[in-house]
Amino acid sequence: MGNRKFDTCFFERYAQITLETLLGEDYADLVNEDRPDLQKPDKSLGIEVTRAMEPKKDVANAMLKEMAGLPVEDEDREEMDQIIRSGYGYGLQDGKYIGSLEYEYWALAQPLRRIIESKVSKVASGFYGEFEEFGLYIFCKDDLTPEEVRLTLEYTSDLQRHLDVKYSKLYLSLIDRLYVCDLTEVNRLHHPTTKYTSYEITRRMCKKFFLESLE
Repeated sequence: MGNRKFDTCFFERYAQITLETLLGEDYADLVNEDRPDLQKPDKSLGIEVTRAMEPKKDVANAMLKEMAGLPVEDEDREEMDQIIRSGYGYGLQDGKYIGSLEYEYWALAQPLRRIIESKVSKVASGFYGEFEEFGLYIFCKDDLTPEEVRLTLEYTSDLQRHLDVKYSKLYLSLIDRLYVCDLTEVNRLHHPTTKYTSYEITRRMCKKFFLESLE
């Protein structure tokens, strides 16, 4: 990963590292561009990265803390200092405020239902350009049950039912797991299914993803 260059958002880097680590080489060549945020150079896949959470500073603090694999009693001082120096982890220790680099980003966050509506509308309008497939990666602050994941998948598929351009993959990124939802069959058959795969994310993996995203 040392040769891969990311120019913009920490959260897009975190998403790319998560996808490559959990899903393998198929996601190794994603690059961080604009519209959509992550994309394959051959235009075979474009993934928009966003977040679903209440736009409050304490909620943002909590999510950043969890993404960093904190708190733990034996937290390495050097790693904590690195996180704080980055600007993304500023305030993780006392919970009073988040990094200046990301405050505006988090302030724009929306709960899950509204963000899906917005992103489905944008992809259908051609806002993200022309790709063979589109994916939507959502960082979720709330812990979703399997039933809520199923309902989210059905809701997304229902919104897309009559659209020409739509998402074929939905990635729901929780703190302890990644749900990869396949919308292909949903789109083809025009009725919702519950096809998804769950991948565990350990605290150690969270710390690894966080620190690598700062490089």
